[in-house]
Amino acid sequence: MGCGKDFKTGNCVCDILREIVEAQNDVVENCCSTSCEQSISDLLGDTDAGNGLDTVPVILYCKDGCKPFKGFGANPDDIGDVTSSFYFRVKRVDDDCCAVVELLRDPHDDDDNPKDPVDQYTKHLCATGICITVDLNCFCHVTCLPAVNAFN
Repeated sequence: MGCGKDFKTGNCVCDILREIVEAQNDVVENCCSTSCEQSISDLLGDTDAGNGLDTVPVILYCKDGCKPFKGFGANPDDIGDVTSSFYFRVKRVDDDCCAVVELLRDPHDDDDNPKDPVDQYTKHLCATGICITVDLNCFCHVTCLPAVNAFN
């Protein structure tokens, strides 16, 4: 299977993220073989019914130099505490490939500004409520991690 089998915008990253959003918001049967598609399949419970998974964490890679993208934000309750993450939950993707993504963080990770994705804890990725808007045309690659329960 190629990426983004249900959408054909001409932007692979946009198409696969739309597919993830659709799966997260609209549990439907899906047969998959690639890593992103397998994560979607796991999220939908194709391999384990009632598994409680609700999120496919993704890493986005910028076109220029193909580096992992790091997002920044602050919780409205503590604007003085800016945090960053390389891991995101896709909230929505609009028709022109603009997406809202939520920063995912492990609550046990004390480093608010990891230098690299491997420096960031991922064992218990959780939704932060911190969302940013990105233009998916700026990305050349997406990596999907196994589906998790980010709202535990």
